[in-house]
Amino acid sequence: MIILGLILLLVGWLAKISILTTIGIVLVVVGAVLFLLGTTGRAIGGRKHWY
Repeated sequence: MIILGLILLLVGWLAKISILTTIGIVLVVVGAVLFLLGTTGRAIGGRKHWY
């Protein structure tokens, strides 16, 4: 999710498409939060790992 967010962020920034940039930022933030919660050993949505 973080990688997809970075790709969309880069494409949106290079092509000057603001919606792709916004979606990319949201995906990076959500992916980072899920990653941090997963590394602390906390179960998210019934799953221990999200990778």
